[in-house]
Amino acid sequence: MSPEPSESQKLTKKKRKFGEILSNDLRAFPIIVGLAVLGVFFSAQSDVFLTSRNLSNLLLQSTVVGIMALGIMFVLLVKEIDLSIAAINGVTAVLMAKLIVEFGFSPWVAIPFAIAVGAVIGGISARWVTFVGVPSFVVTLGLGLALNGVQLLLLPQTSRYGLMGTGVENIAQIKLAGFAAWGIFALGLACFAILVFSSVVRRQRHGLETSIVTSLLLPISGAALFGAIVVSILNAHQGIPLVVLIFAVLLAIGGYVLKETQFGLYLYAVGNNDEAARRAGIKVHHIKMAAFAIAGGVAALAGVIAASRTLGVGVFTGGGVGGGTLLLESIAAAVIGGVSLFGGRGSIHAALLGCLVIGTVQNGLNLMGVENEVRLIVTGLLLVLAVSVDKLIEKATGQQSF
Repeated sequence: MSPEPSESQKLTKKKRKFGEILSNDLRAFPIIVGLAVLGVFFSAQSDVFLTSRNLSNLLLQSTVVGIMALGIMFVLLVKEIDLSIAAINGVTAVLMAKLIVEFGFSPWVAIPFAIAVGAVIGGISARWVTFVGVPSFVVTLGLGLALNGVQLLLLPQTSRYGLMGTGVENIAQIKLAGFAAWGIFALGLACFAILVFSSVVRRQRHGLETSIVTSLLLPISGAALFGAIVVSILNAHQGIPLVVLIFAVLLAIGGYVLKETQFGLYLYAVGNNDEAARRAGIKVHHIKMAAFAIAGGVAALAGVIAASRTLGVGVFTGGGVGGGTLLLESIAAAVIGGVSLFGGRGSIHAALLGCLVIGTVQNGLNLMGVENEVRLIVTGLLLVLAVSVDKLIEKATGQQSF
């Protein structure tokens, strides 16, 4: 007979089990609780915070960072980092504007071309990392500096391209309200429910342990509640902005890729142990190149959206076009949302939750009249806290980062 486990062994097993639950099924729970606490705090500080107008602006302002976080999470999943995404965001936005304003291209041509250029830049940086063996931190940092120089070269003598009247501004201005908004919500929720249900059925068919409550009921009811609240708020103030719909579609596509495709499985495998993945026959270099290309293309799309909101692009302009704290906020949003800096762990909801945390903090502090310096300090501390929590979860599950 095997000896009975000691009390310390039982306690260690319980801690590890709790860590596994926290790192998988309930990873989003503390973030949601934190968002609720922030909402209560800022609503007590300002009567404007919970108005439909302010909440609508908060969602709109968080979109660019959320899209950037969505792209960078693919790179983080394979245990790499891309410090050039903000520069890609800026240079592709300027390229798009140059094609439209100076060369007369249609936005239907210039925008896809800019997104493709962003993806190519991401793929090239990944190829340099995998072929030469230089750490991605160094390669993308240098590439980002170079792209900042290219952005300056592409700008005109006035250092700014205006986009009013080009059609690009419609991306940020179009909104859907009333029954159209609720119809889109119902369609999106139905697609999400089908996806979650098929995932649960497939896991059960393969004999994997699946909790109906945490794997099916909680995700669907949570998405329904969150979506209904968001649509109600947005409908109370002009409707759902097109950019929010674009973000939602990107989240849906990203979630499907990560959960339902072989490529998504390979991303997690490479991030957990790239050498084991290589021995299993996975083309690690190709997976990393694809992850960087996705991040570059998504960053370019975010640049287009930011340019549409600011009605132009200039020298590292604010509003999410290339400069400022965009890089910090994008990485912070992904990590705060639950993507591990140590690779192999993270879900698609991280981009949404992370950008909402960043947006809520900045919006709330702004309503309180807090200086920008303090907002930067708070954002930086949130990033440190998120990484610290991630490391504690890693220790609790008995994982090691290599």
